[in-house]
Amino acid sequence: MTEHKSPMDLKFDELPDPRRVWVGKPGSREEGLGRLALLTEDRVRRAAAQEIRTGRRVGLNWDVRKLEFPNLGRSPCRHQIVPILGGVAFDDVYTMNPQQSSQWDGLRHWSAKQSGPPADQQEQEGERVFYGGTTKDEILDRSSDRIGTQHWAREGITGRGVLIDYARWAARRGIRYSAFSTHAVTLRDMQDIAREHDLAFERGDILLVRSGAIREWEHGMDTAAKTAYAASRAPEHAGVEATAEVLRWLWDTGFAAVAGDALSWEVYPPQSDVFLHDVLLAGWGMPIGELFDLERLAEICEELNRWSFFFTSMPLNMPGGVSSPPNAQAIF
Repeated sequence: MTEHKSPMDLKFDELPDPRRVWVGKPGSREEGLGRLALLTEDRVRRAAAQEIRTGRRVGLNWDVRKLEFPNLGRSPCRHQIVPILGGVAFDDVYTMNPQQSSQWDGLRHWSAKQSGPPADQQEQEGERVFYGGTTKDEILDRSSDRIGTQHWAREGITGRGVLIDYARWAARRGIRYSAFSTHAVTLRDMQDIAREHDLAFERGDILLVRSGAIREWEHGMDTAAKTAYAASRAPEHAGVEATAEVLRWLWDTGFAAVAGDALSWEVYPPQSDVFLHDVLLAGWGMPIGELFDLERLAEICEELNRWSFFFTSMPLNMPGGVSSPPNAQAIF
């Protein structure tokens, strides 16, 4: 008898539809985890034993007030300190859009036109659906928490993290670019950087890519440049190139999640017929982290000549949550 293989165990070229790999029954925890199912207890245990050596820690959340000039009509964070019991104590009141600063894109964040036959009668030809075939109506129905961030919050996003410091690598080679352009981090670039650092990837890794966006926002842009970016109806973001080869590499290498300091992780607007958000979020159920603060992490990796570490992140336990601050750190 032939043993049944999970789609997660197949190679990219073996997948019936490599742009749509849905697992689990609708509404199930397996579906809600998506690609995070690769973070098994054994992989987390081995990552902790292998990577935690010195106890040095670095937080990866950017200042929650940044971007102070967000784009796409997003509101900046508002923080109130309010007295209770006549000033004997104080509380916080936060009003925020997680997409405005460091955040995980959850599976409810992005939909895609799905290839292949409809998953059910509700999925009409050409309709955009979310991971697992979740519909827009389900997202808007507050009695439904299908594929919400609560699934990720039960155990967190925890395992071996690896950093590709493209910004430092490019600077050493005299490659000049703006993180607010369509400059692409190519697959060959990432592979070359990994070879230079003797970095071997492992199944279940969480891939972090530093493009220099936060450094440029903090030190290379004045208020006029920031407000012009916020007002732009056609913003440009540097990031990982979107190609079929990148998809094959991400899948076959076995990454559980990807993140970076870029505004959209991948180049935006799309420069080809491949848009990674469509495939990673709506097709594979893979978290995409954006605007992670990787500046100090990159310094420590350079100092220690270590480009892997133990990574922890605890998303908000919000049933039906669309996105979440990462509450992330790296431990060496």
